[in-house]
Amino acid sequence: MKKSKVLYFNNILILFVISFYACDQSSEKQRDLQVFRYNEFSTVSSLDPAFARAQSNIWICNQLYNGLVQLDDSLSIKPDLAEKWTVSDDGLLYQFTIRKNVYFHKDPNFKNDNQTRSVTAADFTYSLKRLKDPKIASPGSWVLQEVDSIYDRSDTLYIRLKKPFPAFLGLLTMKYCSVVPQEIVEAYGNEFRNHPIGTGPFKFQVWKENEKLVLRRNPDYFETDQNGQSLPYLEAISITFLKDRLSGFMEFSQGKLDFLSGLDPSYKDELLHFDGTLNPKYKQQIDMLKGPYLNTEYLGFYMQGGNELAQSKLLRQAINYGFDRTKMMTYLRNGIGNPAIYGFIPEGLPGFSKQSGYDYNPGLARQLLGRYQKETGKPLPEITLMTNSNYLDLCEFIQRELEKSGLKVKVDVSPPATLRQAMATGKAPFFRGSWIADYPDAQNYLSLFYSENFAPGGPNYTHFKSGTFDALYRRSFLETKDSIRFILYQKMDSIIVSEAPVVPLYYDVVTRFVQNNVVGLGTNPINLLNLKRVRKVLR
Repeated sequence: MKKSKVLYFNNILILFVISFYACDQSSEKQRDLQVFRYNEFSTVSSLDPAFARAQSNIWICNQLYNGLVQLDDSLSIKPDLAEKWTVSDDGLLYQFTIRKNVYFHKDPNFKNDNQTRSVTAADFTYSLKRLKDPKIASPGSWVLQEVDSIYDRSDTLYIRLKKPFPAFLGLLTMKYCSVVPQEIVEAYGNEFRNHPIGTGPFKFQVWKENEKLVLRRNPDYFETDQNGQSLPYLEAISITFLKDRLSGFMEFSQGKLDFLSGLDPSYKDELLHFDGTLNPKYKQQIDMLKGPYLNTEYLGFYMQGGNELAQSKLLRQAINYGFDRTKMMTYLRNGIGNPAIYGFIPEGLPGFSKQSGYDYNPGLARQLLGRYQKETGKPLPEITLMTNSNYLDLCEFIQRELEKSGLKVKVDVSPPATLRQAMATGKAPFFRGSWIADYPDAQNYLSLFYSENFAPGGPNYTHFKSGTFDALYRRSFLETKDSIRFILYQKMDSIIVSEAPVVPLYYDVVTRFVQNNVVGLGTNPINLLNLKRVRKVLR
């Protein structure tokens, strides 16, 4: 009898332990469904939207902040904190009516019991003028270079331009133009970079630089879905900072991360076939999302340097002709992306043209190099191409291809932050770069070559300068008829092809990989990460 009682109680204990363990496992799964996890390979330099230049910063700022207007996934401009707007007939005055009852994230520096307050038009006046403040030195100051004045009255914001600029609303969708509260910015000073207060769907929780960043759901966020449910659905976003891309892929393949963006040589052949389709071994676990991407990958020359590349168009053109972009895309990118055999403006934007460009022509490349030697009386120079490790395979491919034409190239690998700094300060005579559209207009790409946009204050990293180009660029601002403006864009792009301050490599494609229990994460042509409508489900 005693033996049976012992056995009985042992069975009860086992059942209890199993039940407790199952409940614990179930709770853990439920918690996991509330957290979206991804790894950021690049450095995040600031959580202040005034410094949202790099994609790594932009993605996080997009969760924390709102602006006047926003882009949907089709690049249509939609209301954000401006519920409506009007533009004067002469295209100079923009008038925005600000939503009521939108609140900043809570912070003790708001001196009231609620530790928050509602957003006003005056907050936008402050935030936009802050971008132009030389003491802030925002890399986004160029966004407002055509603005004459910013002011507010009651719940209305007014922005007057110096001259018409049809793409101006698109500019205002950039994260630079997010609203921030003046008293909080002033309370934290330089530390606002790691004490961000915005109005976005997620709020700041903790940031251990280069290790982990956590955002939590904003319970007071103003947007709802079509059923009236408050956004966002997720409780938190957890971001790690593994620098090794293969390690990041391993974490993703093991289900420890929910999202992986883009391709890297370290794992592309494991994940994809040469034809760009997903490896069948992952089809039960992973979904691949693809879509158009307004991103041109390129090599750039610093045109104000005293080096041979800056002085000789022959050398720059020879480099453009000297390697096979189609072969490069097939074997190094598994067919993801389109070879940039035309201009700098990518496919998909009005202004893109097939009238000029550089296809593979090694014979012509050798002729141009021969002309350089004959006209200068100099041997071919040895040139250094600066890149980061993510693009080393592409640069080494170009190196080998150019050496077939007699041009020696040394590839110098630097950390991304070091390379960006060298590009911004003119210390990179020949560099690998990329330009992702800030707003959906080809003018954004052409701004990289306007002489008044020289880096570090603007995006003209090559310091290219052409009086003809500048005149066409300024004229495009005054042209309100789209068809004529697009012709001007094509003319400017043809100047870039002819003068060759850059070597277009490929027009990219947005490629995202997600665990198949992630719902609501699509793609968009500027590769903006938008998580407010994303949820995770049991699988």
